[in-house]
Amino acid sequence: MINVAIIGTGAISDAHIHAYLKFQDRCNIVALCDFYVEKAEEKAIKHQLKVDISKDYQDFLTSENIDLVSICTPPYTHADIAIDFLNAGKHVLVEKPMASSLKECDAMNRAAAQNHKILSVVAQNRFTTPMMKLKQILDTKLMGPIVHTQVDSHWWRGHSYYDLWWRGTWEKEGGGCTLNHAVHHIDIFQWMNGMPGEITAVTSNTSHDNAEVEDISIAIAKYEDGSLAQITSSVVHHGEEQQLIFQGKNARVSAPWKVVASKSRENGFPEDDNDLNEQIQRTYDQLSDLAFEGHLGQIDNILSAILGEAEVLIDGKQGRNTLELITAIYESAQLGKTVKLPLNEESLFYTREGILQNAHHFYEKKKAVENFTDNRITSGGNKE
Repeated sequence: MINVAIIGTGAISDAHIHAYLKFQDRCNIVALCDFYVEKAEEKAIKHQLKVDISKDYQDFLTSENIDLVSICTPPYTHADIAIDFLNAGKHVLVEKPMASSLKECDAMNRAAAQNHKILSVVAQNRFTTPMMKLKQILDTKLMGPIVHTQVDSHWWRGHSYYDLWWRGTWEKEGGGCTLNHAVHHIDIFQWMNGMPGEITAVTSNTSHDNAEVEDISIAIAKYEDGSLAQITSSVVHHGEEQQLIFQGKNARVSAPWKVVASKSRENGFPEDDNDLNEQIQRTYDQLSDLAFEGHLGQIDNILSAILGEAEVLIDGKQGRNTLELITAIYESAQLGKTVKLPLNEESLFYTREGILQNAHHFYEKKKAVENFTDNRITSGGNKE
């Protein structure tokens, strides 16, 4: 039996708790921790959990009754908590984004390797049937080499969203919509299409004058083969219409799912390639649906990995790749130049200190509330 501690009992912790309770044949929640200890107590009552509760995660570091830790705290705390638990011999599942800087990611990965423990980063949108099927279709190469990718990570958040004490600041949240919303789509993008060679980006804050950070960014990624990708990250898009479109030389595929295949007429104008269209669609239809999706799917994966029954799909290296792309977007936008990948210690944005010194403040945060009375969250977007 895998014993689990959950650090941070805000809104996202419910997804972790529901998932662990789904797999009670393999795991058991034994501890909850939150700086606001009353929140942990309320969560234990809500889910009828008989657990140890503390306001300080360090109280659980030496516990021999904990095997796996879910970290659901604000991003700026992820690295210290993860490293402490990895050094204490615990496996770690950390919410997105992995950390506030690439330096912290590298330290977390070193701790995982040195202690021979699993470090997994939450990217629950990979664990959806449409995304997993799209990845498998791309792996077939039926659409030919990818020449252009369009990533639309469109969300909408009201002005009060950034009133929460840790949001909207470079120090506490680490960035704006690019880091904390588009992280899902950027993760899927790099998982499906690989890492580009360079990034050119711009950022702005159009609608949230209570936040230091951006509420929209647009980036162009270029690959060594000349192919391009455009990535829009936003919390100002009504309707939250989200998509990933991969244009191959022979066909386009996307999430939400759509396939269109074209071939050239004698004069270069297009006509439908019905045979290829039907082949790709038939291949897609034959792929199996996932047994568990979202956080359920990812927690099923990490439990199986701990038991030696599967490989962890999203490890610390994958988590770092995603943050590296986001960091490159910030560096390019802030410095007004194209940034080459990979990023290393020479990047001005490699450390938290470097980010804080070089990041532009669109506005200064003037209001902070400790908690909202309405803790409902929405996942947004089209799910087909």
